[in-house]
Amino acid sequence: MLRTHSCGQLNENNLEEKVTLVGWVSSRRDHGKIIFVDLRDRYGITQLIFLPKPEEVNKKAKEIRSEDVIKVKGVVNKRPTKTENPNISTGLVEVCVEDMEFLSHCQDLPFELDQDKEISQELKLYHRYLYLRKPEMTKKFVLRHKLNQGLREFLNKKEFLEIETPMLTKSTPEGARDFLVPSRLQPKKFYALPQSPQLFKQILMVSGLDKYYQIARCFRDEDLRKDRQPEFTQLDIEASFLEEDDILKLTEMMLADLFLNVLGIKLKVPFLKISYQEAMEKYKSDKPDIKEKATSPDYRFLWVTDFPLFEYNQQDKCWQSMHHPFTAPNTEDIDKLDDKDLAQVRSRSYDLVLNGQEIGSGSVRIHSAETQKKVFQILGISEKEADEKFGFLLRSFKFGVPPHAGIAFGLDRLYAIITRSDSIRDIIAFPKTQRGVSPLTGAPSSVLENQLNELGIKTIERKD
Repeated sequence: MLRTHSCGQLNENNLEEKVTLVGWVSSRRDHGKIIFVDLRDRYGITQLIFLPKPEEVNKKAKEIRSEDVIKVKGVVNKRPTKTENPNISTGLVEVCVEDMEFLSHCQDLPFELDQDKEISQELKLYHRYLYLRKPEMTKKFVLRHKLNQGLREFLNKKEFLEIETPMLTKSTPEGARDFLVPSRLQPKKFYALPQSPQLFKQILMVSGLDKYYQIARCFRDEDLRKDRQPEFTQLDIEASFLEEDDILKLTEMMLADLFLNVLGIKLKVPFLKISYQEAMEKYKSDKPDIKEKATSPDYRFLWVTDFPLFEYNQQDKCWQSMHHPFTAPNTEDIDKLDDKDLAQVRSRSYDLVLNGQEIGSGSVRIHSAETQKKVFQILGISEKEADEKFGFLLRSFKFGVPPHAGIAFGLDRLYAIITRSDSIRDIIAFPKTQRGVSPLTGAPSSVLENQLNELGIKTIERKD
């Protein structure tokens, strides 16, 4: 290790110790013969003091620039009275430097790290490595890590299994455009990046792996805005032999545990629950912000249940699923599947809303072959089309299907709310712009002609 301690570790217990620190120069203050430097890493900041002697070390200190990477050796001293900094963990001590080495030099910065509003979004993303050095950004990703670990620990204790599902899969209709990946080994055929692990997690239930979760990467080729990205992260949960109330209770226990153990906030459970019909009639929204019913003080959780199973598409003059075609109808409304007014058929679905934003959505799934066939008929999906689109799931349903249900949470959106970020871009390490571009890497980009030839692909000018 190049260091004996991190820059956020030293305190009065380390007085008179000889230490080695490495990090980035946050600031340098030249007082003539004495030079002060704030050295930063992701753990914190330590003040360094360079005295007139050793002269060669003091001379090096005069060459230090912001964001240079340096290594220092020195002795931990107590700061003089009235120079302490109570705002940082190392604020009572400083390191008197005896030796210094430049590990890397920094060129002129495109922006100062203590700036924010003056920095354009394009510049933040182009120099993402610099923007992520800002202490407030570092804190967000440390917190994101702790939140992810908290979710895993809770579900592990409940005997859920973390299982990865494929990233290269079959294109299936799930509400948004798929990102397509051409296959070199299977000419004229394509993989799709998953919009969600929906079909695979249901197959896992058929497989007898009755409690599954995954912190999964998902991909949707859709128009973007501040709370959408083409690739995002969701917590995916599925379990067998349970019903709606079981999933709702599990979710409430999980979030209460997460908020208490990671954030130190006690949530009031159970969360308020209203029907879709009540939400639309009273609030004109299916994700209302219930300010007067706060679960805890900028955290207002609300369940919205009993969504319609179908919605009518006026443009295409057909019925379509409000969630997806594997959502089970309310048991009281199964007989209504033969009615003409299908808008009255409720589903066994549920959304979780936080401060007026949907952060989770799920449902009890259809496990009856007869009911599934009926739903496909209503949606205008023939047996042939169903087999082409969902055949691998439907085949598994012929071999004993347990009742099952699940829910998925948009973690980027949840964490943006928790960290009070303006956009989910601030809680994603390497996000893209609203046009789906990565200024950092230049993606998407052109590829070599021979790469296209190997895939049997020819590009043409698109007529918008």
